[in-house]
Amino acid sequence: MPKSAPPPATGPIFEAISDFHDDLTEIRRDIHAHPELGFEENRTGDIVANKLAGWGIEVHRGLGKTGVVGTLRVGNDPRSIGLRADLDALPILEGNTFAHRSTHDGKMHACGHDGHTTMLLGAARYLSETRNFEGCVHFIFQPAEEAIGGAKAMIADGLFDQFPCDTIFGMHNSPGLPAGEFAIRPGAMMAGGALFDIKVTGNGAHGARPESGVDPVVVGAQIINACQTIVSRNVPPQQTAVISFTQFHAGDAYNVIPGEAHIMGTTRAFDQNIMDMIETNMRRTAEGIAASMGAKAEMEFRVEFLPTVNDPEQTSFAADCAARLVGEANINRNRERIMGSEDFSYMLNVRPGAYINIGNGAEDGFCQVHNPGYDFNDTVLAHGAAYFATLAETKLIAREDDA
Repeated sequence: MPKSAPPPATGPIFEAISDFHDDLTEIRRDIHAHPELGFEENRTGDIVANKLAGWGIEVHRGLGKTGVVGTLRVGNDPRSIGLRADLDALPILEGNTFAHRSTHDGKMHACGHDGHTTMLLGAARYLSETRNFEGCVHFIFQPAEEAIGGAKAMIADGLFDQFPCDTIFGMHNSPGLPAGEFAIRPGAMMAGGALFDIKVTGNGAHGARPESGVDPVVVGAQIINACQTIVSRNVPPQQTAVISFTQFHAGDAYNVIPGEAHIMGTTRAFDQNIMDMIETNMRRTAEGIAASMGAKAEMEFRVEFLPTVNDPEQTSFAADCAARLVGEANINRNRERIMGSEDFSYMLNVRPGAYINIGNGAEDGFCQVHNPGYDFNDTVLAHGAAYFATLAETKLIAREDDA
């Protein structure tokens, strides 16, 4: 299906980047054809590092294993900004048949990180050529966004100690939003996410003689049912949270009551205090029900993502920058909250900033992310790159006394 065209953009930044739009498209499709999973982004990291170095940008590698940071400084102004994109692909077998489809079976850029990386490279190229700012821009290419901790790994390796950022900004494409439009909201924009495992230990028995054992399947079913009341009876109606049980494994024979059952799932919330409450209540419920039925329950609860919380001042700034490109009519400043989660939340937890969506297209039959038929919309590459560059030039505008 042809990609929908984005709204017309204006300004010298967009015009300059549009001049090398074909180069960006070539980079994006090359990355798409060679996807790499989290903490394995060696080839992609090489592309990023070589491009940055070729444009005269200082390159640093190894943060978060396969992360890349480019630093561009103009003058001695201490102000700084961080611009972040993600590098990794997903373990999905691609269903597309176009020429730039994945050449690695079982791996695919099904979330548009190839586009995000390319847009940030486009901003880096433009800023390196024009240097129309005073201060320091850090181009942060993060590995392993897809639920395996790339942001935390970069922060643990000293990201913000080595590359101080007054503010930090990220962006993600959004299928269903018209191509090239932008959407953002202040405060919590995306939910925090946790994964849980509950092990129920009973006492195995013959299926014909259940009285001689303790059935962990029945215990597990009771735990699942009881946990469904945690949100409805503990979370204020004005708030939002989800507990989803997605796996239940027990036994391997028709006539044997197993000794163990394993229950897995995910929780989502926009407030970390609510997430903590869910964990406490799930643990108490599982352990209490199991004990009351003569079994034992052990729960592991792992917070994988914090809520993605946009700083209100930086959200307004980001929306203003986007509006300068495509006009206020193409900006949604109060988009609905998203129950999905984002690893960039860990960076926003330690530095003020904002996370924005750029439309990937809303035509009939558009494909959502994490789908074998997804592809990034190349027509918005210049829009996204110009947005990143506008953030930097505006935030680090040359001071009058430096002119």
